[in-house]
Amino acid sequence: MLEQAHYDVCALDHHMPGRDGLEVLPEILSREGAPPVVYVTGAQDSRIAVAALRAGASDYVIKEASDDFTHLLMRAVREAMERRRLALETERAQIEIMRERDRAETLLREVNHRVGNSLQLVTSFIHLQRRQVTDDIAQDALAKVQARIEAVSQVHRRLYTSDDVSGVSLDGYLQGLVEELQSSMSVEGGPALKLAADPVWVSTDQAVAVGVIVAELVTNAVKYAYPEGQGGDVRVIVKQDDDHQVLLCVEDDGAGIAGNIPKGTGLGSQIMDAMATDLGSRLGFESLNPGTRAKLVFRNEPVRKSHHGL
Repeated sequence: MLEQAHYDVCALDHHMPGRDGLEVLPEILSREGAPPVVYVTGAQDSRIAVAALRAGASDYVIKEASDDFTHLLMRAVREAMERRRLALETERAQIEIMRERDRAETLLREVNHRVGNSLQLVTSFIHLQRRQVTDDIAQDALAKVQARIEAVSQVHRRLYTSDDVSGVSLDGYLQGLVEELQSSMSVEGGPALKLAADPVWVSTDQAVAVGVIVAELVTNAVKYAYPEGQGGDVRVIVKQDDDHQVLLCVEDDGAGIAGNIPKGTGLGSQIMDAMATDLGSRLGFESLNPGTRAKLVFRNEPVRKSHHGL
């Protein structure tokens, strides 16, 4: 009968010729679109009821030769049908939510694509302007603006090429940012940028804050750490411990700093302080003799990658 037609509910007796209901119940429930099952028996053994419910029965009714049995059975049938209706509505709602989430993430990925392209266009304009400017102060200011925009642009590029828009792989993001900074600030015989980063997954807001700080520190180190024309390393280091504390360092082997205060404009320091505050941290500087290290520690609340489908 189940193979030939659809039924809203099935009342299954325990004692039947050849097999009991506990043997038949799994066969019913294994069918695609199986109806809810109300288990019925005249036995007073509570173990049968427990076994039936554990096996997937929707409800359990004691069979008696009275009007109460009919009333209880019909109530169990109605409740089983109502639970099935609610379960199907919930399932349909969840499917629709996942579809809407997929559509929203697709739109967000497209927005990130367009924002990333627009920011890349802006950095290209700034690069062209730098080539036309001869004043050193203006050159330096434009280079820093270009680095700051590139830090944000890299995040959007990572988001629109990722299957997950909830966060960014910090090591991969910084690799792209460091390469862009090296290309835009390369001077023959000048400092070389190096990255050593643990695989860390962070939120997009954290990635932007870290990227802007790294861009500021790297541009300062390239400009001030070594005498003009002298080579050296500028290292970007990211480590995360088991307690989700992330250590970010930018260090060099150059001339060092006086009073643990880096050179540069006050605007750069204000920007870095603001980004560090967003990370719930503070940026510190120390002398390495030779060289300088800038570092901050922030807590990375784990962002789980979302894998979902229909």
